[in-house]
Amino acid sequence: MTRLAVIGGVLLGAVAGLLAFAPAAWLADGVASATGQRLLLADARGTVWRGSAVAVLTGGEGSRDAAALPGRLEWTVGLSGRQIVLTARHECCLNGVNGELRLLIAPGIGGMKFTLPPAAGVRAQWPAGWLAGLGTPWNTLQLGGWLRLTSPGLALESVEGRWRFDGRAELALDAISSRLSTLPKLGAYRVNVAGTAATGDAGITLSTTEGPLQLSGSGQWAAGRLRFRGEARAAEGSEAVLNNLLNLIGRRQGALSVISIG
Repeated sequence: MTRLAVIGGVLLGAVAGLLAFAPAAWLADGVASATGQRLLLADARGTVWRGSAVAVLTGGEGSRDAAALPGRLEWTVGLSGRQIVLTARHECCLNGVNGELRLLIAPGIGGMKFTLPPAAGVRAQWPAGWLAGLGTPWNTLQLGGWLRLTSPGLALESVEGRWRFDGRAELALDAISSRLSTLPKLGAYRVNVAGTAATGDAGITLSTTEGPLQLSGSGQWAAGRLRFRGEARAAEGSEAVLNNLLNLIGRRQGALSVISIG
């Protein structure tokens, strides 16, 4: 019995040590798998619990497109009751409380819940050019400008393979430009997402706040599928200079470019 107790203690100690020093590459592998290789944590260093990496967007497995954010994303992972607390820091791109962005993760049977706690101000910002890493059409558009995320609180829950939304978020696209246009700026835009816990569905709206390229549309995330209908048009006097870009954005119907997803 004493020998079994010693062996058991050694095994438990080994498991605890393995978990305590689990390499950051394990987390990087998990993120890559969960995102279909579209978000990579390259050059991961440290451990699962405290580490850093370079955030890279790609077009997925086998894609030759890739774009990395400047600097390194740093993180710490801790426990609070039954929740995992992920705290991320990135000098270029995260603007949460004390320069940190907190995400609460609650594992469950057959699913997982991610909660962005309520907070004011910009949560995160990314150069629009980062999207080029996703491949077509972003690598062709080669956007300039910034993407800025704000949210008074948002929860995403995966239930039997379907995502449910509760809360609101706004993605601002500011000072957007493209290499396909000679115009210095195409405009500024807002994408709003609002969901309710009762249904888990989310409504999505796209609007233009300024600029010669006018975008608008609405859609819904429901039953695990995204459906969106929108249109793009050139402001008066900008038709000729935006004609090629409108051809790329969607299906042309006269002066309009129709955007359809789902």
